Amino acid sequence: MSFEIPDDLRYLDSHEWAREEDGTVRVGISDFAQDELGDVVFVELPDEGETLETDSAFGVVESLKAVSDVYAPVGGTVTAVNDDLINEPERLNSDPYGDGWMLELETDEKLDHLLSPDEYREQIE
Repeated sequence: MSFEIPDDLRYLDSHEWAREEDGTVRVGISDFAQDELGDVVFVELPDEGETLETDSAFGVVESLKAVSDVYAPVGGTVTAVNDDLINEPERLNSDPYGDGWMLELETDEKLDHLLSPDEYREQIE
């Protein structure tokens, strides 16, 4: 099975993705992660203004199969959360890299420590 792995993102071992845009980092879960979870039925996200540490759990994704923590790829301040996921958690399944994004962080950290798309592909094969 082939999973979508956009080349403009960086990845965590725990299957979150990060995209840097003008000093903020948008975060979500990968296509592989949503496929492993199955149908997502509930998402818990932090509040705007909350401060996260690198690799800390920032929320929960619940599916019919499992409950999983989601982890911050970098530390920073939450500047936006995707409130649409509260009423439509299935967006994580249908569009994990678009409408299914989870939060945005303001950070000074770089994404260099995260997996490249090629490294992530190797990990999930």
